[in-house]
Amino acid sequence: MAKKSNPERKIAAQNRKARHNYFIDEVLEAGIMLAGTEVKSLRQGKASIGDAYASDKAGEIWLYNMNIPEYDSGGYSHHEEKRARKLLLKKREINKLIGAVQREGITLVPLSVYFNPRGIAKVELGLARGKKQYDKRETEKRREWSKQQQRLLRERG
Repeated sequence: MAKKSNPERKIAAQNRKARHNYFIDEVLEAGIMLAGTEVKSLRQGKASIGDAYASDKAGEIWLYNMNIPEYDSGGYSHHEEKRARKLLLKKREINKLIGAVQREGITLVPLSVYFNPRGIAKVELGLARGKKQYDKRETEKRREWSKQQQRLLRERG
């Protein structure tokens, strides 16, 4: 189910640390319920999802700790910056995610928030397992070694 990054979509926020701190098993796309001023603030690229996570509440999936600052020209109707936001998924997907989180100890981590080509805000959710410190070091070693290999190959020819 993992999708390649689409050049047509406009990324509003990205969680760069997620792939460093977690093993991402699967990636899902979900819609998100937003207020009007939240959408306008997202379009300006002001959102932050570094501390965000998704969890189930009463049979629905909600996104917590996503920070969308107030829209400057919003008038009197401002939104709460860190309120819980409902994610829009099919019932079968919701049941699958709830089961995975409860049984296997998996965390739902938002990887990015973006606008699709139709202009609709979407969240890319990852089914994630936490990495231990030695896993993070091993990943870093592999990355450094592959960079060094590329440098050596460029120097040779």
